Amino acid sequence: MKGLWLLLTPGLLWAVLRLFGLEIGFLVQAFAFTPYVAAWTVLPMIIALARRRWPESAAAATAVVIMAWCVLPRALPDHDHGPDRGVRITVMTINMFIGAADPGAIVTLVREHDVDVLAVQEFSPMARMGLTNAGLDALLPNNALADEVGTTGSGLYSRFPIVKSHSERGGGGNMQVYATIKPPGTAALDVVSAHPLAPYSTEVLKLWKSDLAAEPKADILLGDFNSTLDHAPVRRLIARGGYRDAADATGRGLLGTWGPYAGKPVPPVTLDHVLAARRIGIRDVQVHGVKGSDHRSVLAALVIPTA
Repeated sequence: MKGLWLLLTPGLLWAVLRLFGLEIGFLVQAFAFTPYVAAWTVLPMIIALARRRWPESAAAATAVVIMAWCVLPRALPDHDHGPDRGVRITVMTINMFIGAADPGAIVTLVREHDVDVLAVQEFSPMARMGLTNAGLDALLPNNALADEVGTTGSGLYSRFPIVKSHSERGGGGNMQVYATIKPPGTAALDVVSAHPLAPYSTEVLKLWKSDLAAEPKADILLGDFNSTLDHAPVRRLIARGGYRDAADATGRGLLGTWGPYAGKPVPPVTLDHVLAARRIGIRDVQVHGVKGSDHRSVLAALVIPTA
C-alpha cells in the first residue's frame, strides 16, 4: 500500500504544481519534461485499479486527468486555426548552437520549403558568413542582423522588404532583432527573433522571467524561448500578447525541438516556438533537424489577412 502511494504521489504533486503554475527553483528546468511525467502518471493508475485500491485509484486518476488537461491539447489540432484566406507566407526559426549549425542545411530548408522569413539565434559572425557563402542572401535578400561571438547573436532574413529594424539586448544578455516586414498585398508585419535567457540555474530565474515578460507585442514572435508551454511565464506571454502557438494550434505541440544535448540522454523538449497574432491563420507546422545544432528548426505556414 505504501509502495503504491510512493509511486503515485510525485506525479500527483507535479500535476497540481503544473495546473497552478507553481514551478520554482530547480523545478523550472524539470517542468520542461512534463509531457513525459504525464505519460508516467498512467502507470500508477493502472496498478491501483488492477489491485482495487480505490483511494489510490482516485488520487492517481486525478493526476492523469490534470495532466491530460494540461498536455493533451497540444497533440490535437485547434478547431480555430485563424483565417484561411489571405497572403500565404512561410516562416522558420533555428538556434544555430553558437554558430555551429550547418549553413548549407539551413539554406536547403529555406529553398525547399520556400521560406519567406528566417529567424536565427546564437548567431555568430562565422555563421553569418557561412549563410552568405551557402547562398542565403540570394533567397532572402533583406536582413536585419545582430551577430555576435558566442551565444547571444540574433538575426532576421526576409524575402520581403524590411521597412525598419533595430536590435535590443535583453536583461539576460541575449540580442533580439526587431523588424517591420512588408509582404505584398498585406499590411506591414512586426516580426521579432526571440531569445530570452535560458533558466540554466536557479540564480538566473528572475532574468529568465523578466526576459519573457519583456517580449514585445508583435505580429510574429519566433525563436528559441528556452521555455515550453508547461512554463507559466510563456503561457502568460501568449495570453498577454493574444498569440497562437503555431505548433499547438496544429496539433504538433509535442514535437521536440531541443535535445539530446552534448551526447547526454536528454529526451527532446519543445523550447522553440512560432507565436502568431490571432488575426493570422496557421496552416501547417514542421520540425526538421539541422546538422551541427542541438535545436531543430521550426517552420510554420501562415496566412496573413490582405490589406
